[in-house]
Amino acid sequence: MKVLFICVENSCRSQIAEGFARLLNLDAESAGVNAGSSVNPDAVKVMAEAGVDISKQTSKAIDYDKLANYDAVISMCSVKTADFCPSTFIGTQANWNIEDPKGQPLEVFRRVRDQIKTKVEQLAKTKVAN
Repeated sequence: MKVLFICVENSCRSQIAEGFARLLNLDAESAGVNAGSSVNPDAVKVMAEAGVDISKQTSKAIDYDKLANYDAVISMCSVKTADFCPSTFIGTQANWNIEDPKGQPLEVFRRVRDQIKTKVEQLAKTKVAN
């Protein structure tokens, strides 16, 4: 299964999802509508706490010409940021409705990390079942 995780800046949520997905042997990438300059240091920190190194990942913009190459395109958008959600203008198969932790305390990053981990594990199980 080739999956693309998307969010607004590709600096937190989608990067976390990519990290967990790769750990579970999914062919995963991430991207954002307005790619940030780098992966958020707090995302790197909480993923390191979970034993996953995303420090070498980089923020990337969505390549709209390649969207058809993925088996699944999954948006991380929360209801609060729906106006900026990539799924509103590209066809995503799922929106996981994950809170954006940017600018929040580490506790929020940890909660978001754990939510994403659970969803990626479910996705990986789906892949195995198919």
